[in-house]
Amino acid sequence: MAKQTNMKLSSPAFGPNEAIPPQYTCDGANAHPPLAFEGVPPEAKSLVLIMEDPDVPKGIVPGDVFDHWVVFNIPPKTEAAKEGEPLPGTYGTNSGGQAAYTGPCPPEGEHRYVFRLYALDAQLALKKGAAKKEVLEAIDGHIIAESELVARYERKNLKA
Repeated sequence: MAKQTNMKLSSPAFGPNEAIPPQYTCDGANAHPPLAFEGVPPEAKSLVLIMEDPDVPKGIVPGDVFDHWVVFNIPPKTEAAKEGEPLPGTYGTNSGGQAAYTGPCPPEGEHRYVFRLYALDAQLALKKGAAKKEVLEAIDGHIIAESELVARYERKNLKA
């Protein structure tokens, strides 16, 4: 099945390549940002959302990418990750060892945060707490559409 490209992931709180507002980071409430899911294919059986920081300093975490948010088996009719509400689905384990959202908290400089939404032709046979690696292995061959949103964050109040 060919991947569709009309699915869109966006946020009313920030645009592509814009700064994530501090309330969605360790400098604020550390709550997940609101996200909108558009154009999910009608044949989708589930969605997966992953947020990662590819700019984490080398050697901090395995793979040198910090996983902030891993959610799978999101119902395909879900249209948004609403602010202040848990995202429906099964939470995987982030790089902090939690089955939860962990907001941006870069130790130095500006980091990119990549949100990826996948529409799948199947539900994943994984348990709560599955690592991103397990989720990516399980979605292989089941992706029918995907979308990406990149945002940035730099902590302004770090002491030199």
